[in-house]
Amino acid sequence: MRILSTFLLLLIALPPAAIADGEDGPAAEVETLARSTSSWDGARLPDYPRGRPEVTILRIRVPAGTRLPLHHHPVINAGVLLEGELTVVGSEGSTLHLQAGDAIIEMVDTPHYGMNQGSADAVIIVFYAGVEEKPITVTEP
Repeated sequence: MRILSTFLLLLIALPPAAIADGEDGPAAEVETLARSTSSWDGARLPDYPRGRPEVTILRIRVPAGTRLPLHHHPVINAGVLLEGELTVVGSEGSTLHLQAGDAIIEMVDTPHYGMNQGSADAVIIVFYAGVEEKPITVTEP
């Protein structure tokens, strides 16, 4: 796992030109899917919380016709929709519609929900930059 984490960090940190042809084939291709200091609704991302870092990576499947409960994330997170379509709705009414291949830098500490209005399941991989023993998602009452 540590080797994979180091490799992924190198791929993210190095510009595409820095990844040269390998000995056994062509260079790896690198495409930046998202880079921002703001979440998708334009709010500035908060500073990272103090504490021992804990990275969580989830693969989430949202069945067609499903609406997730209203919730918020107390930590910075980002994801890539692999399959289907997904709509994210903020509590103040802002809306983001994702299709397969789209990246999202999620809202932090702002209530929102996701819904799959499509005819196929939506599958998203989400990366959370959290702190050990702190929740990454909190359901709203």
